[in-house]
Amino acid sequence: MDENFPTQPLIGLLLRLAYQHYAQDIDVALREAGFGDIRPAAANVFPFVSPAGITVSELAELAHVRKQTMAQAVDQLERTGYVERRPNPLDRRSQLVFLTERGASVTPVTHAAAERVEQQWARLTSPEELEVLRAALQRLLTEFKDQDK
Repeated sequence: MDENFPTQPLIGLLLRLAYQHYAQDIDVALREAGFGDIRPAAANVFPFVSPAGITVSELAELAHVRKQTMAQAVDQLERTGYVERRPNPLDRRSQLVFLTERGASVTPVTHAAAERVEQQWARLTSPEELEVLRAALQRLLTEFKDQDK
């Protein structure tokens, strides 16, 4: 590592830096596939939009971001043709967000890129270490969710 890098870095810093590498690889794959207009905030939208649709409020809650932040991300994705809003049949006051055909074509690209990143990380560490990391993060997220109840 760099001589200026902390000898005992905080886990948050390590997670952020590792995620930046991950996100850069995903962004490259998206650009190469013709999706260069997708902004980083879209990472908070695509994973949570189900075929049945979802409200902006629900998206914000699942992504752990402010509703205003999510609304801006959805607005941008709607302007560029990745999502559309339709009336919510269960609540006339709200709308549901759906992926368009173009939006649905993003998921295979990001999943394939993510798989390549994970394979690279497994080569750099080991498949076992990567699975330990995945399990620990899943356990933490489950505990956080249980504490929020």
